Amino acid sequence: MVTGGSLFSQILSLVDREVFGRIVRELKAEKGAKGFSCWDQLVAMLFCQLAQAKSIREIEGGLRSCEGKLRHLGLQSAPKRSTLSYANAHRPWQAFEQLFYSLLGQVQQFAPQKKFRFKNKLLSLDATIVELCAEMFDWAHFRCSKGAVKLHLLLDHDGYLPVYACLTEGRRNELTVARALSMPKGSIVVMDRGFVDYRLFKRWTAEGVFFVTREKKNASAFLMEERPIPKSAQGFILRDELVMLEALTAGAKARQIIRRVVVWLEDKQQELVLLTNHFDLSARTIAAIYKERWQIELFFKALKQNLKVKTFVGTSANAVHIQIWTALISMLLVKLLQFRSSMAWALSNLIALLRWNLFTYRDLWQWINQPFETPPDPGRLLPSLF
Repeated sequence: MVTGGSLFSQILSLVDREVFGRIVRELKAEKGAKGFSCWDQLVAMLFCQLAQAKSIREIEGGLRSCEGKLRHLGLQSAPKRSTLSYANAHRPWQAFEQLFYSLLGQVQQFAPQKKFRFKNKLLSLDATIVELCAEMFDWAHFRCSKGAVKLHLLLDHDGYLPVYACLTEGRRNELTVARALSMPKGSIVVMDRGFVDYRLFKRWTAEGVFFVTREKKNASAFLMEERPIPKSAQGFILRDELVMLEALTAGAKARQIIRRVVVWLEDKQQELVLLTNHFDLSARTIAAIYKERWQIELFFKALKQNLKVKTFVGTSANAVHIQIWTALISMLLVKLLQFRSSMAWALSNLIALLRWNLFTYRDLWQWINQPFETPPDPGRLLPSLF
């Protein structure tokens, strides 16, 4: 990797420009462009994310203030506000989506393997609402007085990486996206009870996909078998049962035998009822799998707090898509640095220090291991006073 530029330029070098160029050509994303390329647009929007720029004016001003360092970024000059605004409104956001998936394969090679008591791939499925002003974002239908978009996400627990993302209007039901997904055979999908769909569960069972979720309060089922609870789990696991879902609740075509595990939450003094189609794992492991679902909530929190997905520099649907996809691309790049660093970085600390040092001239890989050490600069030694 080239180490002669700023930290920002070295981070950008992690993106394969040839791959991105091929994506741009296939989508004809630069049709009619006059000097402002999709690469220029990507650099500007990644700067927006990593530098926490609040508007297109701040993006332009921030890059213009570093005019002498822009060549390392592949830019000839800082983009004008009108030019970047037009590009975000009209160039296909799918180019950034495809770049995200291309970069994902590169980052997954360095992701640490999560150690569980099973070899199955563990995935979390959930969605989060990003509220918008209904008057400015009139296309983002949600409620009468509010607009919103909904980010649907599938999180791989190896490195806690987003392996699938979909952006819809705020009122789109999560299940419509979940039903369209094709899960890898043998994987375990953990989700909250908003995704309970017995027909979907039956389909996944037939495809060799396992799930762990919460039972709905109005669920009704016949008890088929009570499974023994090991002494080590007694007090924590209250019941481990096989049940048959009632036809009136599940529908006759969705009836199947399902496993129900009842867990006692000591801190909340209440029961947690879990459903799964995995009959071999221990009840304690099923409870631990559901507890891991919290990681997707932490991912959403990190995305909203550290990157620009709550306020937007454009109001069109296309501009919002581009900003969220560049936020996800930025998250992959930061995750890659986190994986390859010998320091135990907290994600928020790494993003904050990057924001303050984007145009610092340091070797990136030395910086992520020793960010607080200043390297000697022999070219700036003070002259002797004697």
